[in-house]
Amino acid sequence: MQPQQPQGHSYQVVTDALIRRVGPPPHPRDPMQWTNYLCPVHEADGQHHNPSLGVRYDPREGKTWVRCWAHCNDEEVLERIGLRVRDLWDRLPERDPNQQRSNGIHGQRYGVAERRALTPVERAIAAARFPILNKPDLGAQTGPAENVDTYVYRWHTDQIEGAVFRMRTPHEHGYAKSFWQARWTGTEWAKGGFAPIPWKLTDIREALDTGREIFVCEGEKDVQAANRAGLIATCNAMGAGSWTPEHAKWLRGAARVIVVADRDRPGYQHAAKVADTLIGTVGEVRVMQARVGKDLADHFAAGHRTEELEPVKHLDRPHPQRFREPTTRVRTRNR
Repeated sequence: MQPQQPQGHSYQVVTDALIRRVGPPPHPRDPMQWTNYLCPVHEADGQHHNPSLGVRYDPREGKTWVRCWAHCNDEEVLERIGLRVRDLWDRLPERDPNQQRSNGIHGQRYGVAERRALTPVERAIAAARFPILNKPDLGAQTGPAENVDTYVYRWHTDQIEGAVFRMRTPHEHGYAKSFWQARWTGTEWAKGGFAPIPWKLTDIREALDTGREIFVCEGEKDVQAANRAGLIATCNAMGAGSWTPEHAKWLRGAARVIVVADRDRPGYQHAAKVADTLIGTVGEVRVMQARVGKDLADHFAAGHRTEELEPVKHLDRPHPQRFREPTTRVRTRNR
């Protein structure tokens, strides 16, 4: 057995604070390797998540690195666990009085934060005043995970590309949800990711041909709710943070796209990312949210109509945008 690598005071301070706030990491590793914790900014909502806050100790600098792989702000992460930027160092390094304080990216150097303009999504999150939610204790697992739904992703030719499997695992005080994805080989499912295509591509093609508006949701359950309401809707596999420009290419030329944001921090971040990839390639982009509840499924379940969706302050774009000429063609795939 290899000896444990050395760790500094800052690493102990940061990890103790994280454990108090979000619990221990599911897969602890050596301090000099990245260990993932639940992010106290976007994963402290009591739902099941794959931990996305990396923590690592650098003995050469005497510093603990904290990095959210979903791009949450470092200072906000530390604020949620009661720490400051200076707590990332075992001992603050000597400062050069002739050197500027800004590092140009996070606006901080040696624990001194520099004022900068907030991004639209940061302004939207601040205006929404989302509450800090604690993850409930579900207790011990009481049974095996069961598949409650399967979302099959197909090419516009109707050929199967992959699928997302929605799982539910019983615990003493409720259920934990989780997802996994697999690629179709032609004869069987191979666990792992698949090509970045939106769900229900044939419906998207119909909307492009007829001029109907397209709703982009965060997850498949919301797409199903939209379909029941007679809407054309889509999403990407694996939820918030997984949308890419490759997904956006399939919507190029749409007359109007309504991005429906989930009412939480990762939901706003995801909606902003989706909208940014569509600007200039579709006629109009709107960013809306449920009148009540968290998502589109909650909105419809509460009896509200499509026209009662509310614009997201600072993210909505209520005016048509000018088209840009596409630089690349949508890549199709035949088998």
